[in-house]
This record gives sequence, structure tokens and C-alpha cells, in this order.
Amino acid sequence: MGLFTYKARQADGSIITGVIEADDVRKAMTNIRSQGLTVISTEEKKVDILAGIIKSINIFDKVSLGDKVLFSRQFSTLINAGIPVIQCLNILVDQTKKNVFKGILRDIRTNIESGEFISAALAKHQDAFDGLYISMVKAGEVGGVLDEVLDRLALYLENIAELKRKVIGAMVYPIMIIFVAVGVVSFLLIFVIPKFKDVFAMFGEKLPAPTQILINLSNFLVKKGWIVALITIGIIMFIGFMIDKVPAVKFRWHKIILKIPLFGDLILKVAVARFTRTLGTLAKSGVPILEALEICATTSGNKVIEAAILNGKTAIKEGERISESLKTANVFPPIVVQMIGVGEETGALDAMLFKVADYYDKEVDATVAALASIIEPMLIVFLGVVVGFIVVAMYLPIFSLPGMIK
Repeated sequence: MGLFTYKARQADGSIITGVIEADDVRKAMTNIRSQGLTVISTEEKKVDILAGIIKSINIFDKVSLGDKVLFSRQFSTLINAGIPVIQCLNILVDQTKKNVFKGILRDIRTNIESGEFISAALAKHQDAFDGLYISMVKAGEVGGVLDEVLDRLALYLENIAELKRKVIGAMVYPIMIIFVAVGVVSFLLIFVIPKFKDVFAMFGEKLPAPTQILINLSNFLVKKGWIVALITIGIIMFIGFMIDKVPAVKFRWHKIILKIPLFGDLILKVAVARFTRTLGTLAKSGVPILEALEICATTSGNKVIEAAILNGKTAIKEGERISESLKTANVFPPIVVQMIGVGEETGALDAMLFKVADYYDKEVDATVAALASIIEPMLIVFLGVVVGFIVVAMYLPIFSLPGMIK
């Protein structure tokens, strides 16, 4: 992902500038146009090293989902109470504690005071407010229901935050156990085994195979462990760079993720829940369906699903129904396609999408619980085998000590 600066013309003819994050220039231009803007120019923003250092220092001061939920909820309440927008923003600026977010709100207030729409002012800060947020605010402004849309946005963001919390919760435990296991085993091999090796050398006898394997591994890590660590870190960084910067590699990686047993099923269910809730929220807020699908694609989090949604968008342009286009993609579960089809036939697409999202939220809960029940005993058995092998390998020479003494 890179940053691109742009200059664009709004529907009222005014010129605005801003910064947007995208994979390439073409994607950046597509995202800018999806906001109802006419692109005048766009170019990749050069990396400022000093700015990057400052940004990394302020990593804990960045705009979080929780900040946006609170902002949306409070903004909605203030507008519903009949308070003018500028006064609403004055109140919100005073209440905001994070310096970065406070600065963004001040800039938004300044732009609105100069005559810009709220959505256009938000569009200048796409590092904080994504395309979905901006499009919904724009639809709320046009429809005169900004307070309702902001309240809907707060609810949507809360659901997305809860979904993320569930996934992170499912991943944290096994990752922590693996890190602890690697740390303990490394400590034993580098600091404990060498002391036993000196004792075994006094026996002057050939050591049992498991013990010799363990000592050889310990010798290797003591002498070349730092090389192994550097190579491992280098490989991980290279793979991460390729996945982040090369679209074909990212697509292949995301395709592999969906096929991983247990985890692939969880990722798909999370993506379906997010897609249906996002599309339902956008449709209910009055965002045009083609624009809504493009936003859903960019926020899906998986390139395979993104491609399926964008291909479906092309088919819908040609007159195909949403359910038919999703069925052709062969990515979404049949129940999702069928329920969306029912929603289209009954004219209650947004309500049906929310039902699908709620159903898959429950499925995510069930899958996370199943993963925990499966992974926990597997990790315990794995750790038991590793530690047991080390203990047995260290005690084998001691068991045969009487024979060595004779």
C-alpha cells in the first residue's frame, strides 16, 4: 500500500486536495471517483523518513475504531438535538483527548467553515475516515438524515470492532503459547544443555542417539543461532514485503489462507459477516449499489473476496442480480447467496443482509470456541512431547551410568 496525493473537482465545481491510501495509482483514482469526485491529478507521495519516525512515535495516538464510534455517536446526538454543525465540532474538539484526532477535527471544522460539505472535509483525512464512512456521510447529507446515518455508522463500527476482537482473541492464545515454547526450548538448548554436555564428556562413552541429537542441535544454536535468527527474520520480512507490495503474491497468499483447515473457515466467515453488514449498512443509508459494492470490496480484507465482489459489480452493471453474480464467483457459501436472492425478490435487501451478518457473527463465535477447544489440547500435547523428549534425552546417559562405570 502507498500514499497518493490528489487534486479533484467536487460536484459543485470546487477544487479539493487530499491524500489517499491505495495499492497503485489506478486503484487510487478508482477510490477517488467512488466519492463522486472528478480526478484532476494524482501522484504517489514520497516517503518522508522524519515524518515516518514521528508517526511511529505517535502510534498509540492514532485514530482507533473506538474513537470513531464515540465521535459518530456524539456527532449524531448533537445534530439530532438541533445544534449547528460548527458548534457540534467545537464541542467534539474540546472533548477529544488524542492530539492527532483533535488536529483532524480542527481541520475538518476549518474546511466546513470555508463552505465545504462534511463528506468533502472528511475525504481529506482518509487515513482516519475510509471510503465507507465518507460515502455514508455523503448519503446522509443528500438525504437530510445525517444524524441517523452517523448513528448507523457508530453501530456498524462497534460490530466490526467486536468482530476483530473475536478473531484476535482466537489467535492470541496459540501465538503466545508458541512464543513461550520457542523461548523455553531455546533457553534449554543454549544455556542448560551445554552444561550437561560437559558432564557427559567425562563418561568417555558413546551417548544414546536422542542425547547426541540434542547436543548437536545445542552446539549448532550456540555457534550459529544468531545466523539462524537473522535468516528467519529476513525471510519473514521478505515474505511480508512481497505480500504487501506485489498484488499477485498477496492474492495467492489470501487464497492459501482461505484453504487452511479451521483458520480458513474462520477467515471466510469473518469476511462474509463483514461484507453483508457493510453492504446492508450502505444500502440502508441510500448509497448506490454499485458504489456500495466497490466499498465492500476494498474493506473485505481478502483479495480473493475483493475480486469476487468486483467481478460481481461488473456483472450487475450488465443487468445481473447481486445473488446471481455472487453465485458465479463461487466464493460465498450457498446460504448467503440464497438469502440475498430472497432479499432482492422481496425488496428487503438491507434487512436480509443484516440477518445474514447476525447469523455469521454467531458462526464466528462458534468457530472461535471450536478452535480454542481443538488448539488448546494440541498445543499441550505438542509441548509435552518436546519437553518430554528433552528430559528423556538428558536422563538416558544417567540411566546407563552404572554400565559406563564398569
